[in-house]
Amino acid sequence: MSARAALGLGGNLGDPRASMAAALRRLDARTDTAVVRVSRLYSTPPWGLTDQPRFLNACALVETDLAPLDLLDLCLSTETALKRERRERWGPRTIDIDLLDHGGSAMESERLVLPHPRIHERAFVLVPLADIAPDLCLRGRTVSAWLAETDTAGILAESADGSWWCGAGAPAG
Repeated sequence: MSARAALGLGGNLGDPRASMAAALRRLDARTDTAVVRVSRLYSTPPWGLTDQPRFLNACALVETDLAPLDLLDLCLSTETALKRERRERWGPRTIDIDLLDHGGSAMESERLVLPHPRIHERAFVLVPLADIAPDLCLRGRTVSAWLAETDTAGILAESADGSWWCGAGAPAG
């Protein structure tokens, strides 16, 4: 059964734009997952651990036949394939792919909480997610409603639209 899932992507080491684009192309090349929309690319201030370079962030909507934990595993294996090293929580990284929502389902396990438990606190997620899914309901409110109450200072659009990741044949979003 197919579900629409929302992913958050980011990075601040190396070439995060290229890493995020490669991640989206890897996901889109699969038979069980297709990228259907991608936000603009944003430059954002660091969150959590603030003494590090600015991040690039984006969000994507995918149609997937994968169950939530299987999609999480795919995101983690994609990060690994793109040389992600986990050193410190909220620290610098080449690529980060977070599963934000999976078809509106709620779940809580040791490995995954859906919807993402801190999404409503993070402007670096809400701003790009509002580009592609402003009416998505998370934790009882729409993305637009959460965003209206969020400080977005320092977040700058780095692309005109969602085509920044596209290779041949990829949807623009």
